[in-house]
Amino acid sequence: MHAQKQAAISAAAVPPDYRVVGRHAMMPLVSHDDVARFNFLANMNRFLSTQLLPGVKITYEQRAKPRYEREAGRAPATRKEVRQLMSHEAPYQNWSALRRATMESRQQIGRSVVLRQLPELVQRAAQLSANANNLQLDPNLTVPRYISAVEQHCMPGGYSSELIAQDVSPAANYDVGIFATTGGGLGRFGDGGGLAVVEWLKREHPTFQPKRILDLGAGLGHNTLPLAQAFPNAELIAVDVAAPMLRYGAARAASMGVKSVQFVQANAEALSYPDQHFDLIMSCMFLHETSFVAIQKIFAECKRLLAPNGISIHLEQPQYHNMDPYEAFIRDWDAHNNNEPFWTTMHELDLVELAQKTGFSRAQCFETGLEAVVDEALFPKPKKKVEDYGRNAAWYAFGTAP
Repeated sequence: MHAQKQAAISAAAVPPDYRVVGRHAMMPLVSHDDVARFNFLANMNRFLSTQLLPGVKITYEQRAKPRYEREAGRAPATRKEVRQLMSHEAPYQNWSALRRATMESRQQIGRSVVLRQLPELVQRAAQLSANANNLQLDPNLTVPRYISAVEQHCMPGGYSSELIAQDVSPAANYDVGIFATTGGGLGRFGDGGGLAVVEWLKREHPTFQPKRILDLGAGLGHNTLPLAQAFPNAELIAVDVAAPMLRYGAARAASMGVKSVQFVQANAEALSYPDQHFDLIMSCMFLHETSFVAIQKIFAECKRLLAPNGISIHLEQPQYHNMDPYEAFIRDWDAHNNNEPFWTTMHELDLVELAQKTGFSRAQCFETGLEAVVDEALFPKPKKKVEDYGRNAAWYAFGTAP
């Protein structure tokens, strides 16, 4: 019986072993036990999405929703109504508690890996970025409170905190653990989003050859480097407010032989570049970590900075418009349980309408879907897609094009 069960599980149903993660000179070293912990978390996340989460939906459809219909005379119409129903259901409580626990564990495991070698990482980063001359920090920049006051997805201290001088620990923690968080869904180097943008550009705009590219909220540059590799003659600017992310990102890029990216500390709400300076402006999972006021300013900057025949594209999880209330409820989990306080507001916005308010025409705006591009020899696509509502490497893409 055990052999039959094992045979029924395809290779794609099991997350790839952590040991196939992409290595570079800045990647923290991991021990046998670290690998085992990361592998456990990746498999636990897969168990939660494939085994427990379907049971949560069954509970909703067969028990909670019918009860609501009997009492209210209609089906739940909003995610808030669904949340009120499901917050008392044990299957949802168990799934939610375990999901939160895996995120906290992932952060603590990554943190323990990084802190025991932090002085060496700091020294290495300083040397690599100095040799490459690809880092521009602004000691006078005030990090916005929507970043500095939030420990994003349970990361102790968030993106911008510094434990020691020239700290890189937030970025190192992020880099060493993202493979386990996503079950390898973003590829060996966590760059599946950037590769998806490159593939989309080649497919939809095959003659497009940008001279200047801007990546907003670039962090450590996971999704910036594929653009640099796809357009080797372009000048790339990776902007972020968090110095630790940029220090690590600049060193990482240098260690991987990418020389065309400048990692610049700046606030995307107000940049110093000239009008119409960039041919391509992109972001990946950045907007939901800013405030409503900030998003409006960022969109206005995109309008100001984009060249007349330029393209902008932003990757996020799907917006809630016209979404089934149950799916919206599950997708909104991060706002209530994963230290993402701006998640809800951002996903309620009509981004096309917002772009029009900043000066883009409706004809310039587009909406599409993108999936991570990864090496299918290492990460075969599952025969049956399992929706994990926020953990899958697939995005809603919004942008503007001529």
